[in-house]
Amino acid sequence: MAKKKVLVTGATGLLGRQVVRAFDEAGWDVIGTGFSRANPPRILKLDITNQEDVEKVLDDVKPAIIIHCAAEKSPDRCASDPDGTKALNVAASQLLAEQTAARNIVLVYISTDYVFDGTPGGAPYETDAETSPPNFYGETKRDGEIAVIKASDRAVVLRVPLLFGSGDNSESAVNVLIDTIWNKSGKEKVDMDHWAIRYPTNTEDVARVLKDIAEKYTSEDPTKLPRILQFSSEDRCTKYEICERLAQALGLPMPHIVANSTVDPNPSVKRPYDCHLSTKALKDLGINVTTMDFEAWW
Repeated sequence: MAKKKVLVTGATGLLGRQVVRAFDEAGWDVIGTGFSRANPPRILKLDITNQEDVEKVLDDVKPAIIIHCAAEKSPDRCASDPDGTKALNVAASQLLAEQTAARNIVLVYISTDYVFDGTPGGAPYETDAETSPPNFYGETKRDGEIAVIKASDRAVVLRVPLLFGSGDNSESAVNVLIDTIWNKSGKEKVDMDHWAIRYPTNTEDVARVLKDIAEKYTSEDPTKLPRILQFSSEDRCTKYEICERLAQALGLPMPHIVANSTVDPNPSVKRPYDCHLSTKALKDLGINVTTMDFEAWW
């Protein structure tokens, strides 16, 4: 029996690497795409904003499903390059949806909890809750969701929260806190957000869930399955509390890190207070939503 084939965009990124690994370990035929860090033949170089290039890769690879991880994920970089962000997060996603629809390929679009405004008292958010992004990054991901669902009846959205996992510390807003705790720059004081609630989730867990989604949506009629899914850890904490937990796990002091409980401490890019995602839709599909222990992983 031939292996099912999956194409992973953004396969060189924090999440994409784990997705490639999870599918590979599950016996799938896995092809990844990247751009600046592409490494053929396993990781193909692909400009996902270029229609001709996208069509060629889809016709050559002929995947049963695409896991679309490629995106501009930093709210700060999104705000500084709005045109480039819209091209990647919205237009390229729509292009993929249109081309996969024409070939009967399932597309899984990775989205974010930032599609919700996260006002106090609003969480947890169900998959059908009204979206209201608090910043430009969230707007582009919300617009990407709308675009792929409209373009393909085989497109499904998976919203995820703040991610951490194996890789360079700079790749994750969680991992990079390790550098802050080490304080190699010797700062006397570092203000740390102690207001917004986060739910740090490991990329290995997300990759496992994506593999389970792929099994489900390629073995059943995807047009009759939910179009929007959500996955999140239940680990509720602020960034300051994440620092405390990391410091304890690593056996490091953090006297230089000061809790900042000011509402919206970075007004240039508004962050939500609490965007906790309900995982009910995944549970209804029979998919395991258990996540690994935060401290134990480190």
